[in-house]
Amino acid sequence: MNTNVEVKDAASVILIRNRKTKPSVLMGQRGKNAAFMPKKFVFPGGAVEETDFKINSFKPLNVTCKARMAYECNEALVHALTNAAIRELFEETGIILGTKGKWTGMIPYEWKQFADLGLVPDGSNFQFVFRATTPPGRPRRFDARFLYLDADLLSAEVDLDDFSRASDELSHLQWIPIQDVRRFDLPFITEVVFAEVISNLNDDMIPKRVPFFQNSDGLSEFSYIS
Repeated sequence: MNTNVEVKDAASVILIRNRKTKPSVLMGQRGKNAAFMPKKFVFPGGAVEETDFKINSFKPLNVTCKARMAYECNEALVHALTNAAIRELFEETGIILGTKGKWTGMIPYEWKQFADLGLVPDGSNFQFVFRATTPPGRPRRFDARFLYLDADLLSAEVDLDDFSRASDELSHLQWIPIQDVRRFDLPFITEVVFAEVISNLNDDMIPKRVPFFQNSDGLSEFSYIS
């Protein structure tokens, strides 16, 4: 078992629409040849990239979300994780989380469509709901932060059913009714995260505490970020 795999910081987005009526969540299937979780249905997300640290124009996280994400995490990484979540959601689904604003500094290639539309990344409606590290022995390991977003808060200009700008990283992109999610082939951690989020669906979606599922040296520890 290879225990020397680098643990990379990552972010995933749990996007739910029609939360108070007929809630459904956006998921897609990883390719059968993917090195990590092949053929599994997952939330959009991925690892932080260097350019995620360099975005100067954005609408920041709300105070509660930012404070919780700062647990064992410096401000620069919180910033990069937020940008990674927005970037990965766009790359994998074509959905833009942006607000009107002017860019300053560099505009990485991945963000050109945001800039062309006069938008900057907007993480203000995120809620931090879960953190988990991949157990040792896996071909890839991540320290993943899961961010919930109520799709009903997005601009009416955002077409939630238009995946035409999506990359081919995820196939079978679809809005899955909440009651049907467990019929799909999910990774174990996705099932755990999903159960935690769904248990809060009838609340204001600001969790009282954030579960942290930590795996290191073969030991698993479940704790909470207040």
